[in-house]
Amino acid sequence: MEKKLSFRDHNPDVLECIANLSSDEVFTPPSLVNQILDDIAVCWTIDNDGANIWEDENVTFLNPFAKSGVFLREITKRLVDGLENKIPDLQERVEHILTRQVFGIAITKLTSLLTRRSLYCSKYANGMHSIVKSFDEEDGNIWFKSIEHTWKNKKCTFCGASKEFYTRDSEKETHAYALIHTDNMKYLDSHIFGRDMRFDVVIGNPPYQLSDGGHGRSASPIYHKFIEQAKKLSPRYLCMVIPARWYSGGKGLDSFRKEMLADKNLRVLVDFENSSEVFPGVDIAGGICYFLRSHIESDMCKVLNSKEGEIKASERKLDEFKIFIRQSQAISIIRKIKKAESKSGRISEIISPRKPFGIVGNYPPTNKGVPCHFTQKIGLKYAKLQDIKDKGNLLGKWKLLIPRAPIAGQTDFSKPVGFYYEGNVKIAKPGECCTESWLVAYSADSKKEIMSFKSYLFTKTFRFLLLQAVVSQDVSREKFFLVPDLGKYNQTFTDEILRKRWNITENEWSYIDSRIQ
Repeated sequence: MEKKLSFRDHNPDVLECIANLSSDEVFTPPSLVNQILDDIAVCWTIDNDGANIWEDENVTFLNPFAKSGVFLREITKRLVDGLENKIPDLQERVEHILTRQVFGIAITKLTSLLTRRSLYCSKYANGMHSIVKSFDEEDGNIWFKSIEHTWKNKKCTFCGASKEFYTRDSEKETHAYALIHTDNMKYLDSHIFGRDMRFDVVIGNPPYQLSDGGHGRSASPIYHKFIEQAKKLSPRYLCMVIPARWYSGGKGLDSFRKEMLADKNLRVLVDFENSSEVFPGVDIAGGICYFLRSHIESDMCKVLNSKEGEIKASERKLDEFKIFIRQSQAISIIRKIKKAESKSGRISEIISPRKPFGIVGNYPPTNKGVPCHFTQKIGLKYAKLQDIKDKGNLLGKWKLLIPRAPIAGQTDFSKPVGFYYEGNVKIAKPGECCTESWLVAYSADSKKEIMSFKSYLFTKTFRFLLLQAVVSQDVSREKFFLVPDLGKYNQTFTDEILRKRWNITENEWSYIDSRIQ
């Protein structure tokens, strides 16, 4: 007999369906939250002699940037089940959990109401419909207060926000998030929750970036500031969902990346190359990850890479390279090539810096002067001789020009990337220059040497090594640090030649071949 479905079977979780505030303030799906909570529970059990975190009535949780309340709601559901034997009465159990164990700081007035609605079943903690009866204040343990930025030289000294964009009237959100707009972390205790607190678990999905007042829609990441502040709370476990761009890129993230990779307290790093795998309909260039940081150090970090639903797991040290290499399969190949070319330089040392001739991207072309390569759309025009700076002595040489953004428009880096091909590179003759839309990949006295280097650039092996360092559309010279400089360019290079030179096996080549168009 066919089973009849009830209305409950058709009733989806509202927090699975809610629209995101923006691509930088993304609501976290319950499915991802529960995956994260499973990881925390496993780590807690390992570190605490088999104890179950959901059966501990003293453990405390904080989400310092609550949006939908999903983290705190799912934590509460698990505690309600886990504490049944210790606190048999359901109402008493709920009161204890929501007044003594679960805390949040909302990022806006709207999300404070949404979080309370998710957690207390009422947008006011002391309202008549609230499932908690002992709160006197409407905030409960979900705090929000509009905070002002601290301006200096037209930027916020705490988050770097642009004064032009974030000076607003009192009715609009300032996006001055509480956690990262204070030097005094005790503020969280005395001013927010009214008592001394030590949170066992700090967890959540922080805002990702803010406009920094730069050209166009320029913005700077801020998620690392939440991590740095959260560490000052000294939680036993810290877990955040953040963009994966920090692996090898991002404005102002060099010191953060170095600190993260050297952090012996990082126990788990879960990497999603395609952000839509966890955030349906949201494209975040470079993908998404979450990490779990424990108060107990470990020599190895458990790394899980998810690509199109297939998960690869490995345990490794994160600081073997100056960037994070996503795929464990790639590491053995990189090691092999590095060992074979131990005496060679790197392509990052010979490729030009940004603005190889000092000509900006929006430079107006002229009708006469020095031949200059503009964007693909504009083509070869002219620039004034007095505007050209030739610090690298490149003007009189043959040059191979490559686009600064060869994969512009692409956000899903889980798919194979071609980077460079016949249609998007140019050979510039002696006497020709270019705008900052191009990098000079190689310069030489003869066209023959340029053609040899170009053949090397077009190999899948070259582009595979480059791919390991790319997590955004901008491909700067630093991204080529894994690619060896072969020194002499006097032949046509092929993947077959490089495979023999570096002893790349059939299995390794199959992997390289699958990653590059």
